[in-house]
Order: sequence, then C-alpha cells, then structure tokens
Amino acid sequence: MRRTKIVTTLGPATDDPKVLLELVRAGADVVRVNFSHGRFEEHARRVKLVHDAAAAAGKYVGVLGDLRGPKIRIERFAEGRIFLKEGDPFTLDVALDPNAGTARAVGCAYKNLPHDVAAGDTLLLNDGNIALEVTAVEGPLVRTRVTVGGELSDQKGINRQGGGLSAGALTDKDREDIKVAASLAVDYLAVSFARSADDMEECRSLLRAAGGEGRVVAKIERAEAIQKLDEIIDASDAVMVARGDLGVEMGYAELTGLQKTIIQHTRHRNKIVITATQMMESMIHNPIPTRAEVSDVANAVMDGTDAGMLSGESAVGKYPVKAVEAMAQVIEGAEKYQLAYSRTRHRDESVFRYTDEAIAMAVMYTANHMKVRAIVALTESGSTTLWMSRIRSDIPIYAFTRQEATRRRVTLYRGVYPVAFDILETRPETLYPTIFHMLLELRLVDVGDLIIVTKGELSGVSGGTNSMQIVQVRRG
Repeated sequence: MRRTKIVTTLGPATDDPKVLLELVRAGADVVRVNFSHGRFEEHARRVKLVHDAAAAAGKYVGVLGDLRGPKIRIERFAEGRIFLKEGDPFTLDVALDPNAGTARAVGCAYKNLPHDVAAGDTLLLNDGNIALEVTAVEGPLVRTRVTVGGELSDQKGINRQGGGLSAGALTDKDREDIKVAASLAVDYLAVSFARSADDMEECRSLLRAAGGEGRVVAKIERAEAIQKLDEIIDASDAVMVARGDLGVEMGYAELTGLQKTIIQHTRHRNKIVITATQMMESMIHNPIPTRAEVSDVANAVMDGTDAGMLSGESAVGKYPVKAVEAMAQVIEGAEKYQLAYSRTRHRDESVFRYTDEAIAMAVMYTANHMKVRAIVALTESGSTTLWMSRIRSDIPIYAFTRQEATRRRVTLYRGVYPVAFDILETRPETLYPTIFHMLLELRLVDVGDLIIVTKGELSGVSGGTNSMQIVQVRRG
C-alpha cells in the first residue's frame, strides 16, 4: 500500500464532479483549497463536492485550507507585459497608479518596500527569473538596475535575496479567511510566509475563536523561517516545504539541503511535513512527467516526507487525474527502495512525555522486528498513529476511530489509513473478533497473520492509549 500521501489543489480543472471523483479514486488523500483565489461560495461548493466524491469512492479525504498571506508583488502594466534588458533602469513605485506600469516603472502592492530595502540589495521578481539591484531609495521610489532581464507581466511576486521584508504573515484578509475556514470545517489550515511561532499561535487562536478545530500548517518559504525553524515546528501541527519562495530567497543551490533539513527536523519533533511546489510542473501541459520530476518526487519520499503536493498540475492543468496517477506510481516505486526499515534510530535518546507516545514507539520497534502484518490503533484523536507514523516502516497502521474529524485528519499521516469503528465492547473476547472480522472483510489481513492492537482502558478518552497486544487473526 502507498504510504506517502498526495495533496491535490482544487481549481477550475477539478470543478467537474466526474473529474473530482476520478481524482479521488486515482489517489488524492487531501485536497487544498487556495484562499488566494475565489469567494466563499466557490470554496463551499468545492468542499461539498470533495465530501460527495469521497463518499462515492468509499474513502476519507482531508481538506487543507491555504491562506494567501501578504501581497508582496508588483502591480499591473498598461500593456499587460514588458521586457526588461540587462542594464536597464527600472523603478518600483509604491505611489504609482496600480494600472499604469511601463517599461520604466511599475506600482507595488507592498507599501513598506522602500523601508525594507537599501542600495546594494537584490530584488528577485517572478520566482527569481528577473533580478534587480537596488541603486537608491527616494521616498516612495525604489530605483534599480536590471541584472537579469526577461519578460515581466502583471502582479508577479517580489523577494529580497536573503530575506528581510517585514510584512507580517497574517493580513486582514487572512483573518477573515480564517473565519471562512472554520465555517468550512477544514481539517488543516496553512499559514503563508510564516516567520515565527507567534504567527502560528495567532492563527490557531483565531481559528479556535471562530469555532474551527483544524490543525495549523506552517509554510516555510522565508529566510527568517529557517532561522527560527524549530520554534515554528513546535508551534505547528504540520509544516510545508514551500520550495518556490524559499528557493528564491535562499538560493536554489541551498534548496535541496534545506528540504532535507526541514523534513528531518519536522519528523524528529513528531510533526507532519508536506513537500510542495513544482513537483510535477510539466504535467500542467504534458500527460507524463519529466525524469527530473520523477527523481524529485522520489527523493522527497526517501527523505521521509508525509505528503507531496500538486498545485497547478491539478488546479489548472490539462491532466489533473493523470498527474495524481503519476505521482502515486512514482511514490510506490520509491518506497520499494527506501532504507532498511529496522535500522531507524528515530528518537533513540529521547524521553517520552506521554504514555501513548511510549506505547507508539514500543509498537513500531516490535513491529519492525517481528513478522507483523498490520497495526490497529483504537484511537480518538489519532495522536498514537501520528507518533507511530514517525518511524519508517512498511507495516500499515490502521486508525480505528469513531471520530469523523480524526478519520479525515489522519489522511495526511504517512502510512496511516482511517477505518470507521465505534468501540461498543472493550472485553477482549468480544473486541478482538470484531476487529478481525473488519480486517478480513476489508481484505487487509489473512487468517493466521500477526497484528498489534493498541488501546486504552477507557473507551472514548483522548490520549488514553496505554497498552499494546500482539494477537493472531482468527475467523469467527
């Protein structure tokens, strides 16, 4: 079974219910709702379509909301686009009419830009394809010289090489969108351009105040975030390696090492990690990925990412279903060649804080040293399965839970699969035959297989897992 999960972005290409159903059947585990585009009604319609498609496919699919973050971008050109040549002077003018850009100057949506830059700084536009050296700052004008030219069109992003732009992570629009996310009952909510633990704590607080129970995701895409990486991870439930802006600010030569570092730190701290941006970018226009994209996805899988994310490939691409199918195939191929599972040294020197955490670690050590076919976790919150999923293993972990929110949430956990199960009887002579029957009916195990079951003494208590048992599957 494929353990690494797939996040797919919703958009015009997935608005057809038939396409969305095919997408879910092809392997979409979590869908991303991008609050940068669209209104509440559009988001609500798409989320409902997702739930309908998941029910039709007999699956659980999580929903990830993604906040837009600050608009650090240029405004628009009168002619739609221009061409900048190396050596040309070019001005970013925060006071210019937003629609009056020319080959000499363009407006800027980020009004604090003149306060954040100085002569000698390098500004990167359009994902780093255009480079400008700041020559002077004069009131609302940031005067520059083009060092890397090319075509430039409306509303492209601006990065300062090395970071340092002071824009806060949450804007007024984001604060309103957090209320929207709560009303849509998203399972995860991503904060764009997170700079510190405070950004994540503010998002969580606003989401809870609005009635939302979703988990918060920090998008690591600023140089400042790398400097405070561990504190951001600790304040978050999940982290996204947002390689677009991160690569621009930190330099592409650093990106692969940064990706591995972020994944390693996040898993070590028992949090979820998503790898995103341009994973199969060519499939926006082509029906098969490039060999470089195949290697990119495979390496993220081997690094231990919980999920890979498709953006434009599924939102606006010509082949959204094929993109999901291709990513699933690459993931399955990569997982065959991962390092020996029994050699993990994850948290060898750690002290466990919780009983269910200790049980989870003991389960995975045991499972990796025995011929165990499956792990069944009777869980309320899913925390036990999260800790289990931090250990590399090819043994499937089934989250047996009565909580629908938990079933959707674990769709993002590597190697964890949700099963609807309400504990009505805790006595072993009744409980285990019920579990065996479900596993056999779902064709997840065979009679005679060994499985590990974790549970708590009291059913319905979150965080109460305190026992594990190795049992043999029997019929009847």
